[in-house]
Amino acid sequence: MRDRDIYKQLMAILHEGERAAVVSRFEAGGVAKRLVRASDAKGWASLAAADGPLAFAREGDALSLTEYYTPKPRLLVLGGGHIALALSAMGAVIDFDVVVFDDRPIFANKERFPQAHDVICDSFANAMERLKIRRSDYVVIVTRGHVHDTLCLQGVLRGTLPHYIGMIGSRRRVAIVRKQLADEGFPPEDLAKVYSPIGLRIGAVTPQEIAIAILAEIVQHKRMGPAWAKSAPQSAGASDVDLAAWLADEKNSADALITVVETRGSTPREAGAKMAVSYEGAFVGTIGGGCAEAGVLQDARSVIRSGGYGLKTLDLTDSAEEDGMVCGGTMTILTEALRPKP
Repeated sequence: MRDRDIYKQLMAILHEGERAAVVSRFEAGGVAKRLVRASDAKGWASLAAADGPLAFAREGDALSLTEYYTPKPRLLVLGGGHIALALSAMGAVIDFDVVVFDDRPIFANKERFPQAHDVICDSFANAMERLKIRRSDYVVIVTRGHVHDTLCLQGVLRGTLPHYIGMIGSRRRVAIVRKQLADEGFPPEDLAKVYSPIGLRIGAVTPQEIAIAILAEIVQHKRMGPAWAKSAPQSAGASDVDLAAWLADEKNSADALITVVETRGSTPREAGAKMAVSYEGAFVGTIGGGCAEAGVLQDARSVIRSGGYGLKTLDLTDSAEEDGMVCGGTMTILTEALRPKP
């Protein structure tokens, strides 16, 4: 299977909201890749365990690399008012696929929300059917009124529970909604998972400040675990989904793929960072910039000419001290030729 086909299938799986892994084996005879989706229980269970976005191993003269991908998280903003405007812009900056939902055409349109991945105009009663909420989603309820907020929260709690649910409102208003839903039979443990009043307490007043408080709470939840959990593990992260999407696009081409497979110390990027490069030196993505990339780009040319792959460890400690950079440590870089050059 061609590399582009692998990444096309990967993006299709991620678009469905499912995890997947790209498994590569590097041997003298070439590179073999295969794709495993999480719904393949037997295949998924057979994969190498990893604390982070990938598992890398040296097996005699061969190398194995298993890269784990998770769907890019969606930020579902129910309501299209002033807070939603700020949430959409800032949410896109911190790498969410933002979807805005409102029932008013004047508020729910792409001209108003240019940073949003999607904007849907429909009745809030149809929101759950239109959004098809996934477990990996982050839902923020900021409609224009108590009735709509309650309707949205009811819908969210009846379906697949997303990773995060937050609803705006004063403590009094929130207490009324919680009691109403409890009386309707919604499980107390589900109601306890709703962040409401929403956002970290930073004294936010303006819509922009409120959006910052909400997104700060979302990042805290994402990286440190739910506030109601007994433990708060650090998020393990995932491989570079944006670069995988770039590789899947027919109009893009690259001669080599560079992946950070191991790190030690304070490196500029962690394992899983990627670059796609051309023989001429053009590149997409980054493994850290500066000294971390200059030598790697030169080495990539020889790998492209050979049509194989190369493994190299970069010691950034001396360069960091000389240039006054805060990052140092070592990075092990795997370079794979995609299109050999004569």
